[in-house]
Amino acid sequence: MQSLTERLMGHSRAVSGSVTGPYSGYSLHGPGGIQVVLPEQGLVLGRATQLSPTAVWAEAGNAVGALAHERTLSVCLDTGGTAIGPLVGEPRWSGTGARGSALGIQLVGISPEQGRQILGVLEDAVLRGSAQPEASPLPVQEELSGLERIESVLTAISAMNNKGVLRRPGRTVRVMLERLDAERGLLHWRCAELGAEWGEPPYEIELVGYNSAYRMRLQGPAAEGGRLVTQLPERLWRVRHRWHRRVLAPEGLQARFEHPLWKELGRREREVADLSFSGLGLFVSPEDLVFPGLFLMMEVELAGGDSLFLSGEVRHVSAARSDGRRLAGLEVRPRTERDMVLWTRFVSQSLCPATRTSEELLEPLWELYEASGYFSLASKSSEHFGELRRSFIDLGKRSAQLPHLLCQTVWPSERGVEASFSTLKAYRHSWLVHQLGRRPGKPANAPTVPGQILRDTYLRTLEHAQGDPEFRWAFCYGESTVPWIYRTHVRFAQRMQGSGQSLLMPLRMMDVECSELSGHPAGDLDIGPASIGEKYLLAGEIARTRPACYVEALDFTRDRLELWGISRAWQGAGLERERRILVARRQGVPLAAVVLELGHPGTNLFRLLDSARLFPLAPEGKRSAYVALLDEARRWFALRGRSSFVFLCEDEGAYARAARLHDDPSTQPCLWIIPASHVPEFLEHVSEQSVGPTRSNPHHES
Repeated sequence: MQSLTERLMGHSRAVSGSVTGPYSGYSLHGPGGIQVVLPEQGLVLGRATQLSPTAVWAEAGNAVGALAHERTLSVCLDTGGTAIGPLVGEPRWSGTGARGSALGIQLVGISPEQGRQILGVLEDAVLRGSAQPEASPLPVQEELSGLERIESVLTAISAMNNKGVLRRPGRTVRVMLERLDAERGLLHWRCAELGAEWGEPPYEIELVGYNSAYRMRLQGPAAEGGRLVTQLPERLWRVRHRWHRRVLAPEGLQARFEHPLWKELGRREREVADLSFSGLGLFVSPEDLVFPGLFLMMEVELAGGDSLFLSGEVRHVSAARSDGRRLAGLEVRPRTERDMVLWTRFVSQSLCPATRTSEELLEPLWELYEASGYFSLASKSSEHFGELRRSFIDLGKRSAQLPHLLCQTVWPSERGVEASFSTLKAYRHSWLVHQLGRRPGKPANAPTVPGQILRDTYLRTLEHAQGDPEFRWAFCYGESTVPWIYRTHVRFAQRMQGSGQSLLMPLRMMDVECSELSGHPAGDLDIGPASIGEKYLLAGEIARTRPACYVEALDFTRDRLELWGISRAWQGAGLERERRILVARRQGVPLAAVVLELGHPGTNLFRLLDSARLFPLAPEGKRSAYVALLDEARRWFALRGRSSFVFLCEDEGAYARAARLHDDPSTQPCLWIIPASHVPEFLEHVSEQSVGPTRSNPHHES
């Protein structure tokens, strides 16, 4: 009697179909599995290692070379009792792995029924644990220890009433952490399911934070009734599930799409389950035939009648729910600039519904800066900022149409604006967070959860930056004497310094009046634009004397030293952004350079984008050339309509008096840089600090 594989070798099929990519579907592992058979060659190619309705990979051994000349193949899938096929395939990819050579075959002309058969086999394999989505990312894990850190995490979770689960063999039970008794080191738990049992200790519990799950193992006496009291754990294990926070979609939101492989399935309209800046969850039915790696073009209709269009890749498909539906998780991207504006605004509002962008609240926002004490930072006054008011208002009105460059978040109330935080794309891969203001006191509609106003404001602002696919760095110039800035920005950077990717650099921020020249003659110095060779010399000096994150985040690499990429983006939106490098020479020898940057008026009220930095190019450069370079900087800014600029002093500043520079000695500003990969952890830290027992009332940051 012929085996199933032998019977399959007797079949073939005509060629038809289209080309698709190799990486889709599910990776297969474990004993047995699916055999890939080539009936026309009389060959069992080998076990399938990856499969979808568009592609199959198999362990091909020595057959890879023999099949290299074949344009089309007849392919059958032996599932160990049933056959799928014959199918038509085109050999497209080959590679060598740990187990030898592998061959990838593009499947073409697959019918909906064949696609349904393949997905049915894969679903069974997933349930058996022998298949997993090829596109699924692994979570990021971290072990947390130390009493202060653990108390901070659990205090924040208990204050925000976040959900948790108790894991028991065969089931999970929903629980809540009601409160943390720090003085006695106790956790008070409540069972959220009527009639559910805690079981016997030890207890494995998982709690949800901002964008992470925290796992812990708790010892203790057996629980009584619906309550449980345990000691604080000695360790927590953090698992970050997603790069972007995801929330439930507004009720009734629908997405429409056509299947890219099988148009005969017709146009589908499905409910959106959840969303983030880069992702979307969609309730689908088995008849929709979606699978990991499939690309969909979707139309989403928003409230008010606006529609936007997204390109999305299916990353995973869940098992069937009780109602028969499956949840498909997609990575999505807006298709046009208009779609990006609509999507950014819609997702931001969904993530933080209590916040707004500032374009309709600019006058209340200006009043917030007066009331919060922001204008009194560094011994300034409201009058000092008066000349920037019109530029600030004008730019704010345009910001809603420039989400790729700007975002001003506000938390409105009956008092006007309670809090605000801003971000802007200052460099190719870096967003500056700045202008944090918080009104003293509480509004009538204040949230019941402590710190919610600041937390919402931070979340919307930094999550906006995360929506930029080029985002690699977040940075700010913070005043470390402000308690809130110290506890959030400073302490987080200190905690992460061991990674080598973050920076906390003390500096002095000195005001320079363009009309106030030093009075010292330049002598025999020649000052002018840097040559190509001098720019390379400067880039090398900065790379030698500054941390790598400073170089990367502030565009001091050789290829980005001119700031051309970001300048074009700003200028394309009708906004000023420019960098100029001037060099002081003596007898043709470069001594020092000043890096000048211009930003659009009103982008930052402390003029942080109108700035200068000095770098020596020779041992004697600092002593002999810095004062003259700062005078030349005054002339450069004056020609561009500026009355002053900020000198960012990164050394001891011994030349400050001679150069007639001014700063407030009571301040302790710092440059703060973290990689984009640390932003989810930073927002977790902000959430903890905003509800912590040592919470203070922050008012401002430059």
